[in-house]
Amino acid sequence: MVEVFRTDVRDAVKADIVKIALYQYLGYSNVVFDLQDGDRILRIEAGNIQNDNVISVLEKLNCKCEVLPDY
Repeated sequence: MVEVFRTDVRDAVKADIVKIALYQYLGYSNVVFDLQDGDRILRIEAGNIQNDNVISVLEKLNCKCEVLPDY
């Protein structure tokens, strides 16, 4: 399963913090940021992704996040 999110993560340090938190939540997964994109894309590939929980993880880290529909 692959999900794509728009975020407000602006730098690599914050992206790494978010990745670590998502790895703890998701277990085995592929988490990639594209900070050069205007939407600061977060792409997650994992067996089971619950969008609300991903958004909650980012909100706990003071980051905004929303699902990008039909990416």
